[in-house]
Amino acid sequence: MIAYEPVWAIGTGKTATPEIAVDAHKIIRAEWANCWAPMWPRRFAFSTGGSVKPDNAASLLGQEEIDGALVGGASLKPDSFAGL
Repeated sequence: MIAYEPVWAIGTGKTATPEIAVDAHKIIRAEWANCWAPMWPRRFAFSTGGSVKPDNAASLLGQEEIDGALVGGASLKPDSFAGL
């Protein structure tokens, strides 16, 4: 699994839009294919991070390029984590 989180989202509470996350995942997948796929051909899961919360998880996880979520602060609050 490879996780992507924008540097500007770390500790800020700001979340990448689904469009920003998808664009980043496409770039990462392309680089993975160019650099590592010949040695490790199996498909890797790509997760997104950066303030994934119950109110934005569905829009992020509904994107074809995003396979999962790297949950940060929401995992520390039982109600938020349960909502994910």
